[in-house]
Amino acid sequence: MYNPKSSNADDFIDHGEILDTLIYAEANKNNLKLVDELLEKARPKKNGNGCTCSGLTHREASVLLACEDPEMINKMYQVAEEIKLAFYGNRIVLFAPLYLSNYCINGCLYCPYHTKNKSIPRKKLTQEEIKAEVIALQDMGHKRLAIEAGEDPVNNPLEYILESIDTIYSVHHKNGDIRRVNVNIAATTVEAYKKLKAAGIGTYILFQETYNKKRYLELHPTGPKHDYNYHTEAMDRAMQGGIDDVGLGVLFGLEGYKYEFAGLLMHAEHLEASQGVGPHTISVPRVKPADDINPDDFNNSIPDEIFTKIAACIRLAVPYTGMIISTRENEAVRKKMLTVGISQISGGSRTSVGGYTETIRPHDTEQFDVSDQRTLDEVVYWLMQCGHIPSFCTACYRAGRTGDRFMSLCKSGQILNCCHPNALMTLTEYLEDYAKPDTKKLGYEMIERELLKIPNENVQKIARENIEAMKNNNKRDFRF
Repeated sequence: MYNPKSSNADDFIDHGEILDTLIYAEANKNNLKLVDELLEKARPKKNGNGCTCSGLTHREASVLLACEDPEMINKMYQVAEEIKLAFYGNRIVLFAPLYLSNYCINGCLYCPYHTKNKSIPRKKLTQEEIKAEVIALQDMGHKRLAIEAGEDPVNNPLEYILESIDTIYSVHHKNGDIRRVNVNIAATTVEAYKKLKAAGIGTYILFQETYNKKRYLELHPTGPKHDYNYHTEAMDRAMQGGIDDVGLGVLFGLEGYKYEFAGLLMHAEHLEASQGVGPHTISVPRVKPADDINPDDFNNSIPDEIFTKIAACIRLAVPYTGMIISTRENEAVRKKMLTVGISQISGGSRTSVGGYTETIRPHDTEQFDVSDQRTLDEVVYWLMQCGHIPSFCTACYRAGRTGDRFMSLCKSGQILNCCHPNALMTLTEYLEDYAKPDTKKLGYEMIERELLKIPNENVQKIARENIEAMKNNNKRDFRF
């Protein structure tokens, strides 16, 4: 029986409820009156100085996903973009993954790190190697990392992860600092999450891979990840351990996308109902080629058009959640996804262990093929050409605006008063320290236009003063 408040994964990801949802969505996909009503319900509405959105339930959003009417699909995209602009503005947060180790004892059939893969070299970074990787990332201009490691209690114990986080934060190279480390590691205990919280992590990220329990068990035949319930209930334990921000995601292509979509939204509803705050981010990766992995082995692949509609419908359902797309996708797909709700992207990424210090892009330890291989500067320039503000901001973490505090500001439409000026100041910092001449020129043209859009005159004045101080004196004495 579906119960979003339950602590049991079988209750809040109820298989029967998902099947009923898919039947309901199929029965109503041509009910254009209902579809239009749902889109109007999702549309952002003015509320004093900000906006508010009601969001959609997993059943309502599933109806939209099932709808095949071209006019309504176009309207979905329009409303999704309205929501994104209303709450996140035209800024796009940038980050990079940092792979620490590909040692893993799980048998995941879709991942080249699985324990039976003997063709891939196993590698684990030393702390000195981590410092070198961090310096390489700082030299690009990155301020926010997502660390990745396989599950292996011998080679990658929690102590190694904690030491690595401390190392990352300790590296101060030229004007470079990594200001926020997000963590994507295997499900663990409340006590371990408390230690991660104490280490100063940002968001704890864990992809569900698939919400279909039968399929999940087939795809994870061996290793601790085989335990569906323990994995699915990880976010509850993370929040019990004091981690305010958690990030969900499924790997589209492992199971039918409509099933995964409903399960993903039910998980978000569960966190809202049981923990008082929904997911900070939702990622939308697809299965990609990798060593020992052929996407054609999975018969649930989805075309770009469906992938785009999934992203738009997630934005309609959970308007306040950050949405992430990685360099798994190519430039054209990422450009389209930015118009339907994506608010964070990676740039200049390497998905191999030790990849940032290699002059030639290594492939032997890659977790997946990188489709967008542009440099960070090229991505920054491209974003500005497309009308987006590249943001390296980590102010919310530094000022304690996390969890329910972030969500309350976002839901009231007030977060833009923080995000917009901070995005411009961090972009200025990037332009001064790292940008190529053409990027710098385009960036300052954008900043001048965007400063005028800050509604609060005092905030606009402070932002402009800080930007001018950086340009003229390379000043760094204000908090982002």
